[in-house]
Amino acid sequence: MGRITIVVGIDGSEQSRRTVRWAAAEARIHAAPLKILTAYPWNGPSEALHGVGELPELVAQRFEQLAATTAAETRAQQPGIEVTGTAVIGDPAQALLEAGRTAAMLVVGNRGRGGFASLVLGSVSQHVATHATGPVVVVRGRADAGSGPIAVGADGSASAQRALALGFDEAQRRGCGLLAVLSYPPPPYGMDVPPLPCDRDAAWRDAASDLDAAVTPWREKYPTVPVKTLTEPGSPAKTLVDVSRDATLLIVGNRGHGALAGSLLGSVSQQLLHHADCPVMIVHADQAP
Repeated sequence: MGRITIVVGIDGSEQSRRTVRWAAAEARIHAAPLKILTAYPWNGPSEALHGVGELPELVAQRFEQLAATTAAETRAQQPGIEVTGTAVIGDPAQALLEAGRTAAMLVVGNRGRGGFASLVLGSVSQHVATHATGPVVVVRGRADAGSGPIAVGADGSASAQRALALGFDEAQRRGCGLLAVLSYPPPPYGMDVPPLPCDRDAAWRDAASDLDAAVTPWREKYPTVPVKTLTEPGSPAKTLVDVSRDATLLIVGNRGHGALAGSLLGSVSQQLLHHADCPVMIVHADQAP
C-alpha cells in the first residue's frame, strides 16, 4: 500500500470494539500506525445524545474519553503498534472520509449505534464504502475470520485488477493462500426461452482461461503465495458469498463489468456488504498501489 496509516471508526458499540480489534491486527500485519476515530454530530445547546440535554463540554468529554479508552485498550491488546485516539465534531461518515484521504485503509463495522435493528448494513458504513477514495474494509460475518485464504472477485474490470493486486499483497503478508473467483453467465433458458445451442464446457474453458490470464502476472510477482482459482456459472454475488464462509478476507472492486455507468458501488459489492460471512474490502480502479 502506498499510504501507511490505517483509520478505524468507532462509536462505542460492541460491533465497533470488534472492528477495532480487526483493524489493530491489520495494523500489526502492515507495521502501520492505527488511528482510532470517533465523531459526534452535535456542537451546540440542543437536544443531545439519547434525548438528554448536556453541556457541549460534557458531550465532548464523553467522546474524547471513548477515543482515549479504546486506544489504551488497543495498545494493551497489540503492544508495539502505534495507536492514537481522536474525537471530532461532525458527521461520522464525512469525518471518516476526510481522514481516509491520507490513509492506507479505512475500517468500519457493518452496523453501530443508531442503526435500525433490521438493517444489516449501517448508513455510515454504506456511505463510506461508496464514497471513499482508498480501500475500505467493512468488518462483518464471523467473529474470527483469521483462517482461510484471501478471496478475490476477478471479473477482468479495472477495479478487479486492483483487487487482485491488494489480494496478493494481503496474502503474502499473512502467509496464506489466495483464491481468485470468476463467475460467468449461464446460458439462458426457461419456459419462455427456447433452448439455445451452447457448449457449456467451452464456456467454462473460456472463463477459466480469462481468469488464469488475469492471475498469471501476480503469480509471477508473488511466487510464494499459494493460488487457487474458481470459475463458476451463475451469480457472482452468490458465488462470492459462498466462498466468504471459508475466507479470511474478501476483496472486490467497487464496480465490475455490467455495472451501471453512473453507480459508485455495484450491485455485487452492495450484496457482499450485506451478506458476506467475513470482512469485505472494497477497492476502486483509480486507487494508487
